[in-house]
Amino acid sequence: MFNRNRCLRRLAALTSISLVAGCGVLSTGSSEDNGPIVVGTTSAPSTLDPAASWDGSWELFRNIYQTLLSYPSGATTPQPDAAENCRFTDSSNRTYRCMLRPDMKFSDGDTLDARAVKYSIDRIRQINVSGGPAGLLGSLDRVQVLGAREIVFHLNKPDATFPFVLATPAMSIVDPDDYPARSLRKDGKVFGSGPYSLHSYEDGKKAELVRNDHYDGFAERKNDAVTIRYFQDSSQMVDALKDKKIDVTFRGLASSDIVSLQGHHDEEGLQLVEGAGTEISYLVFNPKDPWAKKPAVRKAIAQIVDRPAIAHKVYKDTVDPLYSMVPKGLVGHTTGFFDDYGDPSASKARKILEEDGITGRVPLTLWYTTDRYGSETAPEFRELKDQLNASGLFDVTVKGRPWKTYEAGYRKGEYPVFGRGWFPDFPDAENFIAPFVGEQNALGTPYPAPEITGVLLPESRRESDRGAVVKEFEEAQQILVDDARLLPLWQGKQYVAASEEIAGGELALDPSTIMMMWELHRKTSW
Repeated sequence: MFNRNRCLRRLAALTSISLVAGCGVLSTGSSEDNGPIVVGTTSAPSTLDPAASWDGSWELFRNIYQTLLSYPSGATTPQPDAAENCRFTDSSNRTYRCMLRPDMKFSDGDTLDARAVKYSIDRIRQINVSGGPAGLLGSLDRVQVLGAREIVFHLNKPDATFPFVLATPAMSIVDPDDYPARSLRKDGKVFGSGPYSLHSYEDGKKAELVRNDHYDGFAERKNDAVTIRYFQDSSQMVDALKDKKIDVTFRGLASSDIVSLQGHHDEEGLQLVEGAGTEISYLVFNPKDPWAKKPAVRKAIAQIVDRPAIAHKVYKDTVDPLYSMVPKGLVGHTTGFFDDYGDPSASKARKILEEDGITGRVPLTLWYTTDRYGSETAPEFRELKDQLNASGLFDVTVKGRPWKTYEAGYRKGEYPVFGRGWFPDFPDAENFIAPFVGEQNALGTPYPAPEITGVLLPESRRESDRGAVVKEFEEAQQILVDDARLLPLWQGKQYVAASEEIAGGELALDPSTIMMMWELHRKTSW
């Protein structure tokens, strides 16, 4: 068989990876003769109901539900999916109109019309899950239905980012006959209108997806079925890939496994694709905790944390140090934490604490999730503990919990300091600021920040040209630096490892790094 791996190379951006097409491979365009394509990930859904999710559950939702707008391969701005067309109908970005494709249906054959779209959006706000996707709809006043196909969104303020919100899997369209208006669906079933139907689901183990014959949207499915297997750690997942029990991995590869694959993927009959990413990792400080609520404590930690050491020692340089909440590659990125704090310094941190009258070691517990952000999370938090304790200023312990109980704990305010990761809802600096501030946010921890929520974000949302709002984003990030309520740690890269028989991995990640399973397919040699 032709060795395609010799043509692969490390690339800086996913948009460049199409160069591998010159290696002489023909796609079968279907997995029918070889069974479903099996994809491994360490990111299992926390729910099957879109009204409850503002997390990694979106990975599954993108493939089984449909949104009015989405991202075809290569797109960086939302394009019509369930909609035939969408646009602002006024100059102030306050009235947004969508026309559905004709004769739309859910996977069970029920009609998908404008009423279903309104029901789905209204339902998110009515259920209003704490820390859930209702936080994305702050600019929405009401949804109006005009006939069977036309939907008009009336906003309470200008919001040029509203199309990006509609493209998130949180805004998935559900069948009014199957999803309660004021409570979450709990029977483990799904009826969406996406490219695939959910044939079966085992919580934390696997999801079996099959082609949805009623689907009508932009996706051109290059396979007939996909099985997603959920793993607890990277090593198990990579072993399964090497043993040909899975075909692709797309989330949760450990740095040691990435480094190993970079050097030996040819020998293993595997391919490794590297792309630029906007995933970030950060710490959250609980303002209700007696120590974490103190600005001096937060700023002392910001002064001590050694990001390059974390990136090198824990992640083997498969991530980059991050000094602002907005990652590199997006308009508005800054290096605010480096500009204000410089290199790590225990003596400067001691001065910060002493000026606030704090002279003894500060006791803190740092919490992390054991099964959400990859196998290095525990070593990362041990490294943070060692850095802080080595300063002589802190007495830190670390604790971990599985995601479902971990998430419930931080929403209840149980943790003084806790780690979170963020995969963007959409590729705009706004999405690395707005979700974390306000009384209701993705953290489940209120962060009023009135200058950001009341002035800077509203000003930025008036501008359709996102390159023209750098000033607002820079000012917002400086406020985040001054408060030190959120402490960015690193920015990730994207890696897809796959069997040499699989093509499409280089096209499968959308701008929010969610895998579009329909791009994957088996290939044959010349």
